[in-house]
Amino acid sequence: MRPLIAADIDAVMRIQRQCYGEHFAEPRAVFLRRLQTAWHCSWAAVRGDEVIAYLAAYWSRPGAITPLNGDFAEYQDASVLYLHDMAVSPTAAGQGAAGRLLAAVYQQARQRNIRQAALVSVQGSQAYWERQGFRATQVTDAAQQQHLATYGEGALYMVGNILHL
Repeated sequence: MRPLIAADIDAVMRIQRQCYGEHFAEPRAVFLRRLQTAWHCSWAAVRGDEVIAYLAAYWSRPGAITPLNGDFAEYQDASVLYLHDMAVSPTAAGQGAAGRLLAAVYQQARQRNIRQAALVSVQGSQAYWERQGFRATQVTDAAQQQHLATYGEGALYMVGNILHL
């Protein structure tokens, strides 16, 4: 496990396409900008020199949803760990990489006294995130509803308590 860096972008783009298909594969330039923000806390799982999984995350605010293809916002008063994107290469599936990525970022969050994590569940991943301790939460803010809508039908905003994750 190590922090995700700009040099990992080719592996990230490959894993995104393998896991999500073209519709959810975000542009390279957007992903690079995210890794340049001061508030990102993204991680890579590596085997040898190969990135086999990644987690794109940043420090955010309650209820703030990053739209698909959107930049990570920078909040001076960040109090939420926002898990934007996590994917595991099919060649590493079932080997615990996702759990290790989550453990690394949760440890960071606890060190910052951040108690809440949030994410958008897509492509039928709700059950996975529920097993991780997250629960679907109603989005009432109109702007945030529009951001959620960029993920398409069935996307859910979910929240979890880091102390229990």
